[in-house]
Amino acid sequence: MTETTQLDGVLNNEADNRFEVRTGNDIAWIDYDRSGNQITFTHTEVPEAFEGKGIGKGLVTAALDFARGEDLEVIPRCRFIASYIKRNPEYLELVPESNRSLVS
Repeated sequence: MTETTQLDGVLNNEADNRFEVRTGNDIAWIDYDRSGNQITFTHTEVPEAFEGKGIGKGLVTAALDFARGEDLEVIPRCRFIASYIKRNPEYLELVPESNRSLVS
């Protein structure tokens, strides 16, 4: 059974393997693949309508906080996620040593 959970306005849509935020007809999301004790973030999409409103930041923070809460290793294949981790080193501990080059 797939679940959908709400995290500070961010929906973890497990059926579609993505975290998402909806406002009106617009949707911002982060695609992920989860396997064992790892979550790989593969793509982030934030529409222009959301830019400058902190929605992308809230989306990434919720996704990383979820990973931390589930004790998952984060593989940041998405440049947006990798860049966020680089600017917010408190999340670097989630990235295994073997994948930290993705953040630099």
